[in-house]
Amino acid sequence: MPRIPAIDPECCIGCEVCTQLCPQVFRMQDDQPGHAGHAHEKAIVHNPAGAAEEQIETAMDSCPAACIYWA
Repeated sequence: MPRIPAIDPECCIGCEVCTQLCPQVFRMQDDQPGHAGHAHEKAIVHNPAGAAEEQIETAMDSCPAACIYWA
């Protein structure tokens, strides 16, 4: 059974490292709907099976907030 990546939204600082390293799995989303502006964006998992586990783990290991984990 494949592992599923998840992000703790309270911990995410919006640095975009995960989206740069693994855009097939992660993307940025405004955490305050209706609020225009980049400052409130957080990373989300939009396609958990979009990349190999090794690539996802690279994003996990590179996250400065350490907020990506296996669910």
